[in-house]
Formats: sequence, C-alpha cells, structure tokens
Amino acid sequence: MEETVGDPPTSAVLLDHCHFSQVIFNSVEKFYVPGGDVTCYYTLTEHFTPRRKDWIGIFRVGWKTTREYYTFMWVTLPVDPNNISTKQQEVQFKAYYLPKDDEYYQFCYVDQDGLVRGASIPFQFRPENEEDILVVTTQGEVEEIEQSNNELRKENQELKDSCVSLQKQNSDMQAALQKQQEELKTLKSINKKLEQKVEEQKDISETELLQLKEQNQKLSAENEKMGVRVDQLQAQLSTQEKEMEKLVQEAQDKTEQLECLKKENFLSLMEQRKHQQKLEKTVEELKQQEAIATKKEQELTDENFDLSKRLSENKMICTVLQREKERLEGENDLLKRDNFRLMSYMGLDFDSLPFQAPTSDQGDAGQNPGLVFGNPYFGKTTLCSSSQRTIKKCPTCKSNLADDVFDHISQQQPIETLSLDCPVCDKSFSANEKQIFEDHVFCHTL
Repeated sequence: MEETVGDPPTSAVLLDHCHFSQVIFNSVEKFYVPGGDVTCYYTLTEHFTPRRKDWIGIFRVGWKTTREYYTFMWVTLPVDPNNISTKQQEVQFKAYYLPKDDEYYQFCYVDQDGLVRGASIPFQFRPENEEDILVVTTQGEVEEIEQSNNELRKENQELKDSCVSLQKQNSDMQAALQKQQEELKTLKSINKKLEQKVEEQKDISETELLQLKEQNQKLSAENEKMGVRVDQLQAQLSTQEKEMEKLVQEAQDKTEQLECLKKENFLSLMEQRKHQQKLEKTVEELKQQEAIATKKEQELTDENFDLSKRLSENKMICTVLQREKERLEGENDLLKRDNFRLMSYMGLDFDSLPFQAPTSDQGDAGQNPGLVFGNPYFGKTTLCSSSQRTIKKCPTCKSNLADDVFDHISQQQPIETLSLDCPVCDKSFSANEKQIFEDHVFCHTL
C-alpha cells in the first residue's frame, strides 16, 4: 500500500453503508490501462457539504475500514457550493501511484471525519483485450471439443445443482443478514445515544478540564507565592534561632544575676524589716501628734467660730451707728437750713460772717458765736433735745450716740470687751490697744 506525504483522516469504525449515496461516481470504466493517468468524476448531492480535508481514495475490493486505502488525492472545494453546475467534480490520479496488479479496485469518497460518503463500481488495471482470431480445426479436434463440451455440460449441471444449494444458503444468509441488520440498527441507535452521551460527557469533561487548568494555574501561582513565603519563613526562622540562642544566653546571665540579687535582696530585706520597725514606731508617734494637732485644730475652730460671731455682731453695731450718723447728718442739715433762713430773715449774709459755727460732730451744743444777736432758739432746742434724748460719745470712735443706741451697744457687749475695727482696711484691735488703733487710722489719712 502506497502512502503520500500527509496521511488523510481515517477511522477504524466499521462502515455504515447508508451514507454511501451522498457522493455519486460517474463514468467509471470497467478497466484502466496501466501506465496512464486516471481521472475520477463524481457528483455531490444536495444533502452533502464538502469540507477542506475530504479525500478520494482507491481501495481494493473487500476493504473493511478507511485505513486500508491504496492511494488517495485531496478533493478540491467548489467555488460556489450552492451552484448546481459545480456539483460535478473531478480528481486525477497520476500513473506512478496506481496499482500494478489486476485486482479489482473502487473509488471511495471519505470526509474529514474518516467516514465514507460514496463508493464506485469495481474496476481493474489491465491492458485491452486482443481482437478475436479465426481458428480452423480438424474433425478429430471437433470430436475432442464435443467431448469436452459434454464434460463441461456435465460440470455445468453439477454447478447448477450447487448453485441451487448456494441460492438456498444465500436466502438463509440473507434472512440472517436482515436479522443482523435489524440488530445493527438497534445497535446504531444505542451507539448514537452513547455518542450523544459521550459528546455531553466530552463537553462536561472539557469544561471541567478548563476549570482544572484554571485551578492548576491558581495553585501554581499560590505554590510559587508559598515557596517565596517558605524561603522568607526559613530566613526568619534562622534569624529567630540566632535570637533565641542570644536570649538563652541572656537568660542564663540573668539567672546568675538573679541569684546574686536574691542574696542581696535577702540582706536588704533584713535591713528593710529593721527600718520598717523604726517606721512603725515613727508612725505611732505621728498618730499621737496628729491626735494632738486635731485637738488643737478643734480648739482653733471653736475660737474661729467665736471670732466670726463677734465679727457679725460688730458689723451689726457698725450698721446701727451708720444709720445714727445718717440721721444726725439729716438733723444737722435741717438746722443749717433753719439757721440760713433766720439769717436771711435778719438781713445777714452767712458767707460774710467772720466765724462759722462748729458742726454738731464736735460736741458743742451752745450758742453759735457767729450769730450777732444770738440764737433765739438755742434754749428751746437744747431743752427739746435734752428732753427727747441725751447725746453720748462712742468710747472707740468718739462719735455722738443717742442714749438708746449707747444702751443697746452696752447691753450687747461691755465696753472693755469691744474690738476696734479699722473703717478702711477692716483690721481689728482690742479695747486696750486704743492708741495703736488711733495711730493706725491716722496713717490712712496721710
């Protein structure tokens, strides 16, 4: 079997004769003369569409699969598959590739899936028959020919008898073949279903394969990352081992130091206990001193409360004195207006007098020497004043006080226990420090 460069697509599957009529071979000779090129003519039916890797092969009669081709040629695709004129195609086999024996061969159209779509009638490769030659025979030869004819007739009868038996066998074989064909149809339907399942499984397998490839790529990338990470971790591990060795050495050194410190701490602990005992004694003494200080603080608090109480009483007295002073100033203003009215009545000018009468704060209740003819109301005013209330001086500030105010102050606190408060800075002095209080108040006037 001769093969060309680039083997065609073939199949080892048994043939399905139902597709042999999709391509029809035309003008096939009974025999072809060896040594010349052979042109194969064929027609594509409307139910068949040619493809790029379809081919036509020369097969020896009795072949079983498309792998048993003797030689082949690639088909030429038509320019316009829809045009009817282009359905008639041809392909030429070179004489060099043709068989040299006189066996029977046939053309077969095979598609790119390796399936046969058309087959021609058988033909041979042999030279042409010579013309019949006239032969003259004798009587003896004729007798011999008749004898041989009788023998041939006898053989022919035997052959007929055998042919009948063969026909009977053929009918039996055809019945068996029909039964096998029915079984073959059933198997074909089962095979078709299996092929569909195989296609579905193939699609699923392809999808799963793609997913597995993607997962494999991801795993490869992650593996690379993990490899880099492992290298980093190994480097970190070696570094940590070195650091661990250092830490172990440091721990040993610290353990030795700790033993030394324990000994030192034991000695210092004994000293601290002695010192603690001293501190406890000191704390007891401090507690006693604190109790004494608390007692003194309570006494000072009580004394401060008494002083606060006295301060509030002095403020109340000061308020009363201030009101008395304002009242006396009002009376003094009335007297001044009366005096001015009287002088106006007498035709005298108050400002032109050489001597002004002293104020009532100086304690002079006598006749005003500034009056030329005397104060006609002097006796009456004195009598009225003496009849109403007696004017007394404050023992601390020398201010004029009424009898009722002076008695109220005397009842609230004895004179010798009164404190002297500075009207400017609120500084207090005892009654025995009268001179110091006066000097202090005088200093504010400077």
